[in-house]
Amino acid sequence: MPRLHPAVAAVRLAVRRELADLPAGATVVVACSGGPDSLALLAATVHESRAGGWRVVGVTVDHGLQEGSAEQAARVVEQMAALGADETAGARVQVVLDGEGPEGAARRARYAVLDRVGAHFDAAAVLLGHTRDDQAETVLLGLARGSGARSLAGMRRRFDRYRRPLLEVARDDTVTACQVEGLDVWDDPHNHDPGYARVRVRRAVLPALEEHLGPGVAAALARTAEQLRADADLLDDLAEVEHARLVGPDGALPVAELADRPDALRRRVLRLAALDAGAPAAELLHEHVRALDALVTDWHGQRWIDLPGPLRGTRADGLLRIAAPPVA
Repeated sequence: MPRLHPAVAAVRLAVRRELADLPAGATVVVACSGGPDSLALLAATVHESRAGGWRVVGVTVDHGLQEGSAEQAARVVEQMAALGADETAGARVQVVLDGEGPEGAARRARYAVLDRVGAHFDAAAVLLGHTRDDQAETVLLGLARGSGARSLAGMRRRFDRYRRPLLEVARDDTVTACQVEGLDVWDDPHNHDPGYARVRVRRAVLPALEEHLGPGVAAALARTAEQLRADADLLDDLAEVEHARLVGPDGALPVAELADRPDALRRRVLRLAALDAGAPAAELLHEHVRALDALVTDWHGQRWIDLPGPLRGTRADGLLRIAAPPVA
């Protein structure tokens, strides 16, 4: 019996470990673009399902952002069936920019489809093909943007139905696994477009770091994310408990009690309060939270703080309130 190639073994082992808690008969949806990461993930999931007894559904999403995207999506559906997926699905979405960049808008449209597919099949898990290199890129982007611990903690391994089995697998391994298994991968032109910050990080920044700091930078960044994630998760959980305890029926928060809380906890509570009031998460920045915090810790008669929504943060009678401004 021929020896299994290490790259194929690495991908299969990652899938086996991530899905070890699923019972036989569970449905697993695999999001597949036709690129090496998601194709390697689908192939490994189909292989592991033979022992696990899972039903594998492959799904591809056509964002309609490139010429020939419909033909590529149809090709991926054929590939997924050929790899042995029990069922396949393809969906075309309309990407609405709505004030955000194309990458973010496409991601939002894609997750909307995956949410519906997961619910339709009552999936125990929806698998995403993000690798260790994707995690390293996410950490670097978060660092460059000053986005705080949550962003530096990178992508979560699990959330809702979603799981990312390959976060400890190198992109080189997924590429090699596809080559070894004879899979014809799609090279997304967007992965070479320097107009995207992630592409610049992938093709210029990380290689430069590897050159000047030595090999293993991507792995080190991914380890950093893993360590920070545990801390960020704990603080977020504590903030949710504290927010629920402090918030009044009208959404107001007592300033004196807020002021007694540690900075990291208090600012998370304030962010939760702004989100609960209707502030869009994508537009609520660190500067907004710091300005709200100044109403608590550096009060010198400020009238209000403007927040996205549009909302206002105000302090009066010992209470902090976040609400829509009055109509003129």
